[in-house]
Amino acid sequence: MQSGEKHIAQDEASCVVFGMPKEAIALGAAEEILPLNQIPAGALRMAASPLQRA
Repeated sequence: MQSGEKHIAQDEASCVVFGMPKEAIALGAAEEILPLNQIPAGALRMAASPLQRA
């Protein structure tokens, strides 16, 4: 991951196959874990928030 990137992972309950989201969550690479129907709103919220530089 690069500085300033933001990631959302789909939650297990709404996944058909949870493999890739599970690994992203295990690696700590997801700032939010959301059901599929909430991911668009989460992405818009992240896009509207200011970048945090490391």
